[in-house]
Amino acid sequence: MSAPSGAPVPSAPPSYEETIGINVSYPHPYPVPEYGQKPDGKGMNPPPYVGQPAPVNNPVTVQAVYVQQPVVFYDRPVQVCCPSCNQMIVTHLSYDSGALTWLSCGGLCLLGCIAGCCLIPFCIDALKDVDHTCPKCGALIGSYKRL
Repeated sequence: MSAPSGAPVPSAPPSYEETIGINVSYPHPYPVPEYGQKPDGKGMNPPPYVGQPAPVNNPVTVQAVYVQQPVVFYDRPVQVCCPSCNQMIVTHLSYDSGALTWLSCGGLCLLGCIAGCCLIPFCIDALKDVDHTCPKCGALIGSYKRL
């Protein structure tokens, strides 16, 4: 096939810029590295926009916040940071009569231990509730209830 004798034959299709109408002779929108500058972008700042104030370098203050996981208290000492004095401590344990102690006493009374044997649960720490306190400041940190 040959082209008609009066029409010129195009050598290549138009470029993308020519197709959508971008002026290819317009200067490059991004800064081009000058002589002596590295082309990796360091040291190159885009020109500020008209009407926009120059950016101010404000120092950024960073504060570290440590979130402590909830501590589950049992009948053993626990190493924890005291919320009152902010010291790492091992808790001091103190035992108080709780629901399990009184129920044990009542159960022994029902079994016939009336002559003072029903008071034995008040002597056994394994039947009492446990309070965890700070050995440095004495603040109550947590409790463990048997029932």
